[in-house]
Amino acid sequence: MPALQKFSAIGGAGHLEGVAHFPDSAPRAVAVVAHPLPTMGGTMENKVVTTLAKTFAELGLVALRFNFRGVGASSGAFDGGLGEVEDVLAVVRHAKQEYGGLPLVLSGFSFGAYVQARAAQHLHPLPHRLVLIAPAVGHFAMPPVPHNTLLVHGELDEVVPLADVLQWARPQHLPVVVLPGAGHFFHGRLGQIKQIVLHEFNGQRI
Repeated sequence: MPALQKFSAIGGAGHLEGVAHFPDSAPRAVAVVAHPLPTMGGTMENKVVTTLAKTFAELGLVALRFNFRGVGASSGAFDGGLGEVEDVLAVVRHAKQEYGGLPLVLSGFSFGAYVQARAAQHLHPLPHRLVLIAPAVGHFAMPPVPHNTLLVHGELDEVVPLADVLQWARPQHLPVVVLPGAGHFFHGRLGQIKQIVLHEFNGQRI
């Protein structure tokens, strides 16, 4: 099985392009990874997104990263988050067709984390886990998330202030993993994100 393979899913706006990262053995779950804000240059090639996808594959999951509508070769146009939720659900449907009923992990960075939190509300049963990196609290109306959500944020995030994330997380009693000194784009800190995700999932039954 190849380590990487392009795929195409059909969403509400048409074709969605993506890349699947495969583990060394039969996958034990599926992870769908969403990228940051398209209007600020976000694509599935974002370094946080590719780090997440590679990490999930290392953990034995097949990881699907993809371009939202209007990005790269994906059809359609930016839809402020609503259509992008549909895009995630389309990729989830594609994953179920390709890989059966494996447990599902939704993960995203910034705007992508917001979209994944919204998408989770449309899935029954709920995804096995949510992994949200620097979710766009304050920029978009973040919904509540399950208590076992892994949330990672930079102390010095210049786009989404940590105080805003704590205010959103506080009434949910949601833990926040804070990387001291890290900004929104986690320059020089991608290895730490990888280690946090590895630590969170290693030894867990998915």
